[in-house]
Amino acid sequence: INAEYMGIAAMSQKQILQVFETYQKARTTFVQTVADLASRPQNVPTLQQAGVMALLRPLLLDTVPTIQQTAALALGRLADVSDDLAAAVVTGDILPQLVYSLAEQNRYYKKAAAFVLRTVAKHSPELAQAVVDSGALAALVACLEEFDPGVKESAAWALGYIARHTTGLAQAVVDNGAVPQLILCLQEPEISLKRIAASSLSDIAKHTPELAQTVVDAGAIAFLSQHVDASDAKLKRQVFSALSQIAKHSVELAEMVVEAEVFPGVLPNLKDPDEYVKKNVATLVREVCKHTPELAQLIVNAGGVAAIVDYVNNTTENSRMPGVMALGFIAAFNERLAMAVIASQGVSALAASLREESQDHLQAAAVWALGQIGRHSAEHAQHVAEAGVLPLLMQMTGSPNEDLRNKATRSLNNVLQKCTHMAALQSILATAPAPIVALVVGQFARILPQDPTARRLFVTSGGLKKIQEIKSELGTPLAEAIATINACFPEEIVKYYSPGYSETLLQRIESYQPA
Repeated sequence: INAEYMGIAAMSQKQILQVFETYQKARTTFVQTVADLASRPQNVPTLQQAGVMALLRPLLLDTVPTIQQTAALALGRLADVSDDLAAAVVTGDILPQLVYSLAEQNRYYKKAAAFVLRTVAKHSPELAQAVVDSGALAALVACLEEFDPGVKESAAWALGYIARHTTGLAQAVVDNGAVPQLILCLQEPEISLKRIAASSLSDIAKHTPELAQTVVDAGAIAFLSQHVDASDAKLKRQVFSALSQIAKHSVELAEMVVEAEVFPGVLPNLKDPDEYVKKNVATLVREVCKHTPELAQLIVNAGGVAAIVDYVNNTTENSRMPGVMALGFIAAFNERLAMAVIASQGVSALAASLREESQDHLQAAAVWALGQIGRHSAEHAQHVAEAGVLPLLMQMTGSPNEDLRNKATRSLNNVLQKCTHMAALQSILATAPAPIVALVVGQFARILPQDPTARRLFVTSGGLKKIQEIKSELGTPLAEAIATINACFPEEIVKYYSPGYSETLLQRIESYQPA
């Protein structure tokens, strides 16, 4: 009887354990399937409607580690796609569980938990602040000290996504001691970890000079500059981005980047096959040269102008923008630097950008840069005029876009005040609005009294005739300029080209009595 009883008891125990095993398998299958479904964005709305968040939350505390990790992975994928689900992670009090797990669980769960924090924080400053308020920063920074590079990478990524939103959030990341740890990550052998560390440092440095200085004081420039010749394009993208974000804030920070001897070594990267590497190098050049004539001259001496002109000629749309602006910043400082841009065929590159680009902000940048070149002297203005851009500039003074309209008006005025190129001035006289007409006529009034050849061409090209057709009020600068021009020619020539003079001649013929 005892043996029979023992057999029944053993069978009963096995059946009971079978129930738990079945339940565990069901949980495992469920969470793995949800994680797989969540990896495809088109499935997320259906999962959301089915109440997936409420079902995943208790699985974060499951007794089986693989279920916990997969549940966190599924949550991260859901939050990555939808800001509503990211907000649900916050409102569902899931963040405290994740933060606790970052300190207590194994490396696999830590990676998954950091992934969820990153996907929540990426959507908005408010959600990133919720992650900070949950106490995640200290735990994430502690993860940067882990042995496993995957944990470090996940934590660095999350910190970068928090820091990128606002100055306050970036400061919170700094205050928790993230910067020195991120710089240590830059020194690790894993390329992917280096990329994320450089990206996060860039996200911190971009906000204010003070935050950038914090990054510099921790020794970031030296370690970033070691990777400017890296073979990995994605790493170079982040390195050049971080150096740009540091250099942009002040002369002192830009000089620190220059002192790391990144020039001229970075310039060949303007021809890199990777579009983002090229653009970020052009941005670095722009952020350095914009501060002072000395820094701009350094770029010129390094061969930077020719490299940037080549870059502008071989890129389009938004990739062109930093190159166009760099040429404008260099040319703005003085005549010599502007002439360096001209000598490297910068005017033709900018003119091509103006003609080829259709977006207002790109045209505005090219217009501004051309104005910076042409405003220095008659020689500079002539190079701009010979590129045939004055009619385009005049056309853009009527743009509906306020920024483009203002920049075109200002640049055209700057160039016209120095321009002595007669043909270019005449090319816009016929269609120019009144304020531009006054400028052009004023230039004619300065040129013609000094140049007999110009006077002859002015008559034969129809310029004098056009001047007589312009209506002006007595006593105005325009009327005075017209009078100055007319005084350069015999009275009968002026009369001949005056409106109505042919009718006067015909009337004289009719009244003429032959002898």
